[in-house]
Parts: sequence; C-alpha cells; structure tokens
Amino acid sequence: MLRAMRTLPLIAALALAATPAAAEDDRPAWTLQVDPLTTYLGFVHLQVERALAPHWSVYAGPHARLFSSPAFDDEDFLGLGLEVGVRYFFRPTAPEGWWAQIRGVGARLRTPDDATSFGGYVSALGGYTAIFDGWFVLAGGLGVQYLHYTVDGLGPEGVLVAAHSTIGVAF
Repeated sequence: MLRAMRTLPLIAALALAATPAAAEDDRPAWTLQVDPLTTYLGFVHLQVERALAPHWSVYAGPHARLFSSPAFDDEDFLGLGLEVGVRYFFRPTAPEGWWAQIRGVGARLRTPDDATSFGGYVSALGGYTAIFDGWFVLAGGLGVQYLHYTVDGLGPEGVLVAAHSTIGVAF
C-alpha cells in the first residue's frame, strides 16, 4: 500500500499537466475546492481538479490534520501530506454531474513529543458536483473508507463512513 500511495501523486501530477481540457464546449475544465465537513473534523483539504476526458477527472492537493474536532476527544498531533483522487462521471460532463471516485491520502504524522508515523486512508465514494453560473462549485458524496491514521496511540483506524462536501470555483 505504501508503494501505491507514493506512486499516485506522480501519476496525478503528470495527468494534470499533460492532458488537454476535456470539454470542447464552454464547460470549465478545472475546479478548486475545499471541504468544510472535513475541516470541521480537523482535516483540511484543498483539491485542484482537472477534467481529462468527458467522463474522467483527477484531483490532487495538500492534506493537513491541524487540530482536533470539537465533536471528538482532544488528540494532539499534526498530519501533513497529499490527497489524490480519480472521478468517473456517468454522463460526459466532467467535472460536473453524478460521479464515482476513489481517493487516497498519505501523511506524515507527528506528536508534540516527536513521535512520528506514516498514516493515511483510501476511500470509495459516489456523489454529485454542481457548477452554478459557470464558476461556483458545490459537491457532495458518501461512501466507505479504510483509515490507518494513527501515531503514538492517537487517531482513527478501521473502516468508517466516508463523506465528501466541497465548495469552490470552476475555471
């Protein structure tokens, strides 16, 4: 799994840089999104998405676990890494419409006492992305994920519900 987590960012970066826009009409080919739900949970994500073909998009962006969620026990550790994902759109309208996706996150975790670990998770989700007025993005989805995001006895591990909720811009 570690080898795959290291290879995914390279594949995503090459795909983002080397492919033409998916849409031949006036649809945007790029989105920039943030996830308010995971931010509330302490995990901050910025996603830069690129439509590769009418049915496909990829995204990548920085991932940070900066604070404990007010909804859970206080766990003092930091996580910094990368998130990458691939979306399949059921209609040829990427980056807008109904989709299914897989994503992965890899991060270096550290406590204030300098305990370190490599953590991450993989998810499979389904959802919908809407683009309003050609630029304003709202998206949501649900699925399942496997987390191993632990350091020094802190952090989540196991199979849990995965959620996706983003706001952003399309261009």
